[in-house]
Amino acid sequence: MTDRPRRRLGLDLTPLRTSRDYRLVFIGGSISGFGSFITYVTIPFQVAEITADPLMVGLLGVCELVPLLIMAFVGGALADFLDRRLLVRGAEFAQTALCGVLLLNALSDEPHLWLLYVVAALTASVDGLQRPALEAMVPRLVRPEEIPATMALRSLSMQIAQLGGPALAGVLIATIDLEWVYAFDLVTFAVSLLCLTLVRAVPPPPDADRPSLRSVVTGLKYARSRPELLGTYLVDINAMFFGMPQALYPFLATQLGGPKVLGLLYAAPAAGSLLATLGSGWTGRVHRHGLMVVLAAAAWGVGIIGVGLSDMLWLTLLCLAFAGAADMISGIFRSIIWSQTIPDHLRGRLAGIEMLSYSTGPLLGQLRSGAIARTSLGVSGSIWVGGVLCIVGTAALAAALPRFVRYNGADGMARKQAEDDAWRAAAAARATPDRPLRS
Repeated sequence: MTDRPRRRLGLDLTPLRTSRDYRLVFIGGSISGFGSFITYVTIPFQVAEITADPLMVGLLGVCELVPLLIMAFVGGALADFLDRRLLVRGAEFAQTALCGVLLLNALSDEPHLWLLYVVAALTASVDGLQRPALEAMVPRLVRPEEIPATMALRSLSMQIAQLGGPALAGVLIATIDLEWVYAFDLVTFAVSLLCLTLVRAVPPPPDADRPSLRSVVTGLKYARSRPELLGTYLVDINAMFFGMPQALYPFLATQLGGPKVLGLLYAAPAAGSLLATLGSGWTGRVHRHGLMVVLAAAAWGVGIIGVGLSDMLWLTLLCLAFAGAADMISGIFRSIIWSQTIPDHLRGRLAGIEMLSYSTGPLLGQLRSGAIARTSLGVSGSIWVGGVLCIVGTAALAAALPRFVRYNGADGMARKQAEDDAWRAAAAARATPDRPLRS
């Protein structure tokens, strides 16, 4: 037997071989992402250590959500006007400075609680500035046909960080002082900044729109005009709103073996996502991207139903892993649609909208699952009912958006090329000796 089937199913590493700049972005992002997940665990731990109040820990999420809802639009508009590499690097420098503040706060005799909330809010704000620019920059670093592999590699980096970062954070918190934990994250940011410094400039499109409320509205109108884009947003929000059970993991753990199994519940979806990513080579040969998003969202619902109905730990973990794999497949195809079909002069603003779509669904879903769990349905009923509603909602959206289900990626790439060419031609026509094109 040859190894061709394995190559077709395995992870495609082509972008890492062919693009020096993407290789630098991947290495830097992977390292700093690992450190960021360590801090993601450490800040709530420090708040809990200071206050011993679960509500005070929960307020961190509110501090992060509010600025993110605003700054994602600002970041998207800036990403379409400025050099995207400079914007990403500037935001990375700001994240590094904020990590330094956490380190200094941890070194003080009495760390300030209010400072942890301020840093959490500022970190979310900076992330809202950086993420759209990063999402808009990456498609410029690789060939269009390499984008599916690029999205899978990004997912791989995220899943490794999501699995390894919290685990290492637990070891570090248990063995060394908190200031050294923040110092570790600071080192990872230094490596990322070095990598981003070596990346070549990624200038904005010619005659780019200036950041303004009007430019943001232009992006929103474009998103509304594209059924395949609306489908990616709505299907994912539906799946996460009805099928996100993460807020119930502590209660589920009580039913399945106690606190010792809580970490397994959090890790199982990430493990499934990682397995799906490692076997994602086939995604580059699929063109019915919209249909795949619908099928993957429905499969997520099936997995969540299994979690709600299961009373055995191994079966619950298996269902969570299945759901995580389905979610990753959905994420890969949504990212392909976004990266392969959105014209470059709108890519930053649309990336801001995308960021909101995949950030708000899980947060609202945790609120929904917690509220229903307080009814007669209980924890298990809240989970399996959510899975059923996820499937019903996915089917309803597929019926309401037939163009999304029929969407063909090859047609989308051709349209993007035509829109990019038309924008450049119009920009050249508008240019005058007194108003040259920006390069």
